[in-house]
Amino acid sequence: MTFPRDFLWGAATSAYQIEGATHEDGRGPSVWDAFAAEPGRTYLGQSGEVAADHYHRAEQDVALMAELGLNAYRFSIAWPRIVPEGSGRPNQAGLDFYSRLVDHLLAAGITPVATLYHWDLPLALYQQGGWRNRATALALADYAEVIAARLGDRVRWWVTQNEPWCSAYLGYGAGEHAPGIVGDMQAAVDVAHHLLLSHGLAIPRIRAHAPEARIGAALNLFPIFAGDQRPETLRAVQRADRFHNRWFLDPLCRGEYPAGLFDDLGVAPPPIQDGDMAIISTPDDFLGVNYYNRWVVRAARPAAAASARRGDERVPDGIDYIADLPQSDITAMGWEVYPHGLDMMLEELNRAYHVPALLITENGAAFHDEWNGVGRVADQRRVRYLRDHLGAVERAIGHGVPVVGYFAWSLLDNYEWAMGYGKRFGLIYVDFETQRRIIKDSGRWYAGFIAGQRAM
Repeated sequence: MTFPRDFLWGAATSAYQIEGATHEDGRGPSVWDAFAAEPGRTYLGQSGEVAADHYHRAEQDVALMAELGLNAYRFSIAWPRIVPEGSGRPNQAGLDFYSRLVDHLLAAGITPVATLYHWDLPLALYQQGGWRNRATALALADYAEVIAARLGDRVRWWVTQNEPWCSAYLGYGAGEHAPGIVGDMQAAVDVAHHLLLSHGLAIPRIRAHAPEARIGAALNLFPIFAGDQRPETLRAVQRADRFHNRWFLDPLCRGEYPAGLFDDLGVAPPPIQDGDMAIISTPDDFLGVNYYNRWVVRAARPAAAASARRGDERVPDGIDYIADLPQSDITAMGWEVYPHGLDMMLEELNRAYHVPALLITENGAAFHDEWNGVGRVADQRRVRYLRDHLGAVERAIGHGVPVVGYFAWSLLDNYEWAMGYGKRFGLIYVDFETQRRIIKDSGRWYAGFIAGQRAM
């Protein structure tokens, strides 16, 4: 495989999943701290209180990135570490931590890619209405300016929002993520609008301090396949595409919500004010793509459709997701490994939305990794996963798609949200009892691949 010479080769993490130190140096509580503290919300009641202890081991972790040969690192900034109450006076210790991290990265020749929001909303803002409240979008813009004023002289790449679909739907529809509300699709739609609005509001605030910044949002996107060719199944495919992809793509790239979306969800449109859609569709420099799997759907049988109308199913009415795919490779998360879906998605984005650049901001898989107790973690399935998905990226580039970088998820084994520490995505194994780091075979393979690209 051959990639452009200036391609970004990276790995990604998020603050709550790796940092720990949730009570240190002035950090305020987040909605995820509160969610994880509720009995039954997370695997074994686990939280991100310690996680991978990156807050105390950042310099060590940057050295590991350099050992892997990465030339880019995508990390998120913990809003409650910067503005503990969500608004008001910034916390100098939090700003200092990320400033040191950026300096360590630059000293190692690694490009920092900063994500402003990866789900850890300050709890104080949630208690005032959270993302259902338009004021939270304004607060994120203020927070973005605080960060850009401190880091904008050194950070060129910025991601405003990570997977707002998850914040909105998994937080308020499915209840699997903080704040854990089940079945309030009207709230999910309203939350989604304010998340999108915050993206557009943040862009000029960043540019005021970083005129050369490249700014975008990262969406989790899924190619949708039909499980059969019945007309009702083809309509279900359209509903699933609106729900999983176009709900956020169309406002960002076209300045409008997809027709039929709110009818599909059985809700009223969100509280759109004059000028909102123009703000949301402020031109981006790139679109971040988080890709993990495809969905295969068919029209739901009458019993399933009735269940969906009762709110028991977490999808728009009439969609049935096929789980028992023949001959499929399944990860520890229960997701199908389907590399071809990545190049299909990239080519469709290029055709339909004409984004100036695409950045693979997340791509990875959880497997049942085992450390041999000495110095090796043999994870050949992840090696194959990376090789095959990088092949998909190369095919897309060969077809004219402007992909400018790839970030493996994740740099480290981490706190996998409601799944706790039971799912390992890392290129680097973390023994959470001792915090020892061991580069997995997949990390070694990725390092060799990157070195090979540089040698061409």
